[in-house]
Amino acid sequence: MRTYILGSLLMLVAGLTFVSWRTVAVPEKLSEYGFFKGNPADQQPAADVVPYALNTPLFSDYAEKLRFVKLPAGQSVAYNDTSVLNFPVGTTLIKTFYFPNDFRNPAKGRRLIETRLLIHQSEGWKAFDYVWNDEQSDAFLEVAGDTKTVRYVDSEGKNREHAYMIPNLNQCKGCHNRNEVMVPIGPSIRQLNGDLAYEGRKENQLTHWQRSGMLTGMPALDKCPKTPVWNKPETGSLNDRARAWLDINCAHCHNPNGPAMTSGLNLSLSETDPTALGIQKSPVAAGRGSGGHLFDIVPGKPDESILIYRLHSTDPGEMMPELGRKTIHTESLELLREWIKAMK
Repeated sequence: MRTYILGSLLMLVAGLTFVSWRTVAVPEKLSEYGFFKGNPADQQPAADVVPYALNTPLFSDYAEKLRFVKLPAGQSVAYNDTSVLNFPVGTTLIKTFYFPNDFRNPAKGRRLIETRLLIHQSEGWKAFDYVWNDEQSDAFLEVAGDTKTVRYVDSEGKNREHAYMIPNLNQCKGCHNRNEVMVPIGPSIRQLNGDLAYEGRKENQLTHWQRSGMLTGMPALDKCPKTPVWNKPETGSLNDRARAWLDINCAHCHNPNGPAMTSGLNLSLSETDPTALGIQKSPVAAGRGSGGHLFDIVPGKPDESILIYRLHSTDPGEMMPELGRKTIHTESLELLREWIKAMK
């Protein structure tokens, strides 16, 4: 069967398999795109698909991620160090979520869960989600979302089992919308300013993109901003690393143009107003999500801060972020607690 989606209308047509938003057809199987050579589960990019990584990525219930970008032939993206890069129409951003069977030993294999695509069409960015089958032979288009049970051995050798949520296509807008327009979240100059292995050889990603003609207008590398790695103290101060984590995990909603704009809370890296950042700021309408606390952030007192309370909760009526999380990110909570403790 093939599936058509026109706006909110779902139509099934026997014998065919693709989804269409307006006039653009989308394959049912991930392998039909040709993003990967050989077995698609090996995630070996085709010649025109380039891997990339973020210095501090979004937390997704401990899932690991493989990221790739495919630019339209002969086109590039212009340097811009103030926001996410403005990719040309025809670009596809590819992100595969997976869990290693044993986080301590990659040789023990992995389970691919889903591959999300952001495709820049002429009418704007569109999101599509492909869920990997149990055989790990291919991923299939999923529009309604799903919940999977994942099992693995964590980095401390403990057996873990928990639910992992696959969003429906409407939920994608909950994080990616800016002024009701869908946009990418992660790939910015500061997030891409780090090393990555290309065919076994490490190179700075920005340098690689510039050298291969993908990025134009780039200044000298030492003039480019760089996001620290949130859990590596050698890459930045406590404040810089905490702000980097909040920026990628929270600021896509909590910014003046995001879905949570009415909260008055702006967790963007560029925010300099302490009140907008949440310090001694009363919530607009947190309800029971406040946990009985009075301020978003109370300097020196993480246990009295709503920010910590909501990040520590797994109650759907209290937790933040509202989507994409079923577990508590213990390690980042330790970082944020230390950050608030250090505030004067």
